[in-house]
Amino acid sequence: MPESRPWHEDNAFWETWGQTMFGRQRLAATTAEVDSIISLLGIKPDDSVLDLCCGVGRHALELARRGFEVTGVDRTRQYLEQASRQADEEGLKVEFIEADMREFSRPAAFGAVINIFTSFGYFEDPEDDRRVIRNMCSSLKPGGRFLIDMHGKESLARIFRERDWTEVDGGIWLQERRVTKNWSWMEGHWILLKGNERTEGKISHRLYSATEIMALMVECDFSSVEAYGTLDGGPYDHTARRLVVVGRK
Repeated sequence: MPESRPWHEDNAFWETWGQTMFGRQRLAATTAEVDSIISLLGIKPDDSVLDLCCGVGRHALELARRGFEVTGVDRTRQYLEQASRQADEEGLKVEFIEADMREFSRPAAFGAVINIFTSFGYFEDPEDDRRVIRNMCSSLKPGGRFLIDMHGKESLARIFRERDWTEVDGGIWLQERRVTKNWSWMEGHWILLKGNERTEGKISHRLYSATEIMALMVECDFSSVEAYGTLDGGPYDHTARRLVVVGRK
């Protein structure tokens, strides 16, 4: 029998779960997140910014509203079409590109690259992660910055719950989680209950500690790397809510 494609290459997954992942609460947080990103990276008015795995464009569009030259890259055409429609409605100029993050590279084109909301580490082969980081280093101008936002092993271990649920836009989102492969991999089972409808999906991704992802970025030619516990630059310590890593070319 032919092998099933990885979950992250299944268009049906992204189409089915898009509204849940990008619900009103998450969209409402975008403005504050972009404030923090601009401050943390020191993005200047003449910087061009790449939003890698931009999804429906929530950060790319907000950056464009503030006058930055923005490119958004994602593998899901439906998300890019939605983002493009929103840009057209608002009269915003954003370049949206359909591409696999492992393939996209534009040498010395950007002053900053952002990868937000655990959009990194989906691939079974760790060499693919290394390839993405090398591509982003190549795509940065000298002195450019690359920001990756994810849950680190340390921050996740502090708050880990095997099962959880959230109310989202008139439904209940149930999440089951399992850490495997000696704390290097996360497997998730999602269930959405809305009215009489039940929707299920599965995800999985690699887990990194701060030390591991920082070492990988140095290996991929970043001259300096810093880790933070929040997008606004809080310390990556026992109180960290996220793992935010910033590499400078």
